[in-house]
Amino acid sequence: MQEGRILKDAQINKELLISVEEHPMWYWALVGFFGLVVAIAGASFAFMIWKGLGVTGLNRPVMWGFFITNLVFWVGISHAGVMLSAILRLAKAEWRRPATRAAEVLTIFALATAALMPVIHSGRPWRTLYWVFPYDFQRGIWSDIRSPLVWDPSAIFTYLTSSILFVAIALVPDLAVIRDRATGIRYKIYSILAMGWRGTPRQWRLQAIAGILLSALILPVFVSVHSIVSFDFSMTMSVKGWHSTIFAPYFVIGAVHSGVAAVITVMIMLRFLFGWQNYIRPEHMNALTKLLTVVAVAWFFFFVLEVIFGIYGQEGDEIALRQMQFFEPPWSILFIVFLITGFFFPVPMWLFRSIRRSFFWMFITTISVNIGMWLERFLIIVPGLARKQDLSFVWSTYAPSAIEIAIVVGTFAQVFLFVLLFAKLFPLIPIYDIKEGQVLKDEIKIGKVTVPAIVREE
Repeated sequence: MQEGRILKDAQINKELLISVEEHPMWYWALVGFFGLVVAIAGASFAFMIWKGLGVTGLNRPVMWGFFITNLVFWVGISHAGVMLSAILRLAKAEWRRPATRAAEVLTIFALATAALMPVIHSGRPWRTLYWVFPYDFQRGIWSDIRSPLVWDPSAIFTYLTSSILFVAIALVPDLAVIRDRATGIRYKIYSILAMGWRGTPRQWRLQAIAGILLSALILPVFVSVHSIVSFDFSMTMSVKGWHSTIFAPYFVIGAVHSGVAAVITVMIMLRFLFGWQNYIRPEHMNALTKLLTVVAVAWFFFFVLEVIFGIYGQEGDEIALRQMQFFEPPWSILFIVFLITGFFFPVPMWLFRSIRRSFFWMFITTISVNIGMWLERFLIIVPGLARKQDLSFVWSTYAPSAIEIAIVVGTFAQVFLFVLLFAKLFPLIPIYDIKEGQVLKDEIKIGKVTVPAIVREE
């Protein structure tokens, strides 16, 4: 499935390092725009700290809103890195090569953004230190660590650390390429970062072993992270609709669904911005979309099961919650939008090969998927909390304030800003991976027979 023409090493270096070595005005304009949105979000957060959580739409009984929805969403986006890099690397899928670096980078920045959301949600971030560290050693007072929420930062930071290590090891050969092309202070910096890489057979062998080992070791962490996030919900027995036994696989497959869609969106943007037509090609879109279609169908299967289990049990509270989600505005409107954007609009379109190979339609459909998946998280959290208790003295409806909207929008701008800044320092398409793929396109001679160096998939 390698339709692209054979490219020379010098051409690959020049084209893939265009983001590092050139400084177009549109780049700084985008950085300035996203930086401004992040600054507005930061100012909104500062205002919330000054005034308190009363400036948000949070109320009894809905104590979680946009912030926790955003936490679950960004943790889900982070699953793309492992799915496209680790699993496909172990499966030796050739079409993964242009997508691996973008997926890994998106994993890191999505996790970093997700880790900010509980801090923002606390309203008084410095007070959270009490729940992490003892505030009085002399009196022997220690924090209460019985809450299952303690597992969240443990899983997220383990995943973040392993993802950073994954990216750092894969970057070493590319850093050596930048080092050899740099001068002055940039040469000294990249020489340190390249850690003496010279491309010897021993170094390449260690590089391959490290990639395979990290790919295998990170898989349990990949499954555990979103499973633990789902346990935050399923272990809260007082909230109707949250204690489904399939929450863990349902959350994991939903995370992969949104994550792979986000990677495709980022790849299309990179192709447009940096002119990487030789590296991000229609056959890559075709293969990624086939994977995405399978994941989407699996996610929809778990979604149907989750609804059926709630109704099959004949529990009055569960049925009342479903009735509110399905038939009572504004939840019913959001539910319809979620189903259309998350599944019924994009998936039927992906059945057509022309759509799968179209950058325009893939950009539209993948954005649609993540709109739907964000709404899915919202519809899990807020309606369940709205019916938390049978008898409640406050039945306020949740309506996000401008402060919450500004902060959530700022998180999206933050991720795009980090990706752009990363592109200025490091190549977003792995140079050595592309060169390896070029070598494997060639034919090799085994005995008296000449065969393709790699088996084509199409």
